[in-house]
Amino acid sequence: MSPATPAHSRRTVALAALLLAAACGGGGGTIKIGLAGPFTDPVGAPMKLAAEMAVDEINAGGGIGGRKLELVERDDYGDPDSAVAAAVELEGAGVVAVVGDVFSGTTLAAAPVYNGARHPVVQLSPSSSSPEVTGAGDYTFRICPSDLAHGAALARYAREQLRFSRGAVLYLNDEYGRGIRQTFVSDFVRQGGTVLESDPYLGSTPDVGPYVQRLADRNNAQFLLVAGNRTEAEEILRRARGQGLHATVMGGDGLEGIEEAGPLAEGTYVTAAYMAAIDSPRNRKFVEAYGRRYPTAGAPNQPAAATYDAIYLLADVIRRTGTDRKAIRDGLAAVGTASPAFEGVTGTIAFDMNGDVPRQPVVVGVVRNGKVVVAEGQQ
Repeated sequence: MSPATPAHSRRTVALAALLLAAACGGGGGTIKIGLAGPFTDPVGAPMKLAAEMAVDEINAGGGIGGRKLELVERDDYGDPDSAVAAAVELEGAGVVAVVGDVFSGTTLAAAPVYNGARHPVVQLSPSSSSPEVTGAGDYTFRICPSDLAHGAALARYAREQLRFSRGAVLYLNDEYGRGIRQTFVSDFVRQGGTVLESDPYLGSTPDVGPYVQRLADRNNAQFLLVAGNRTEAEEILRRARGQGLHATVMGGDGLEGIEEAGPLAEGTYVTAAYMAAIDSPRNRKFVEAYGRRYPTAGAPNQPAAATYDAIYLLADVIRRTGTDRKAIRDGLAAVGTASPAFEGVTGTIAFDMNGDVPRQPVVVGVVRNGKVVVAEGQQ
């Protein structure tokens, strides 16, 4: 038997243990989950709303083992430097895991903080789709498909559903645009299609007039893939329609919100990791609850739905593992292998060895009467 510890030493040890437990989310108080994202950005604001809704629902049901969840929120403003500062604050705030960030650039900037801390903490991104996120670290996970999956989904839909055999590509000459272009062209050609030309552009108002005019003069492209973002796609659509090119326009998730361009965007096909119009029991329940709670917020977007899933997924893991950061990381990594996959609003969440979710679907939608609806053949 060990010698007895002096009373003052026992108190010191006990206090240190309590402080350490509090720093890692232990003890009997609230369980703190960090939330990092661009809360004032139209894309990121719904994330905050969905996270708060999920936490309130879980707490109304008794929390986790009688302990309530507490969100610790930090705005990253969609800026990499701010994301790093937010990560430093959250890592030191006693959170047991972090849901964030929304954009790939901010997620990648913050990842070294979460992974490199003395006590690393899970970073669970709802929507960072860059292929680089795959190698961001053992504590970085995401619950959305990578950019590469969007190009492949568009290629399959173009060939199998729309029966297109030839088309052209305009791509933003950055990592995102090149990634969508590469996987689309590879899959489309492999399935017997022909890409007539593939041209790069730069800037939010790209000078694509010569490309568009050449396609209009040839008049043999059934579709035009815009591998870029919404603002560029709107400019390209204006150019195309004004120069007599009426090929069907397609694009990846970078075109989110294109329906707001009105009649110009009618008939445009886009991909998404989630759409509020998906007709599944879980999604209907979520969309209805979100609408009741936030009647003026509009339909939830992908970051909102995936954040909602992320909070519930973390709650499920914490129930099994407790609040130790490493135990949560290991429990999360086991989802879909050693532990059952998680069935969420956005689909089946099952992680591979890189923290990616290869079973998460990419949905193709089409703009009809100012709204994006799930394109035919998706359900």
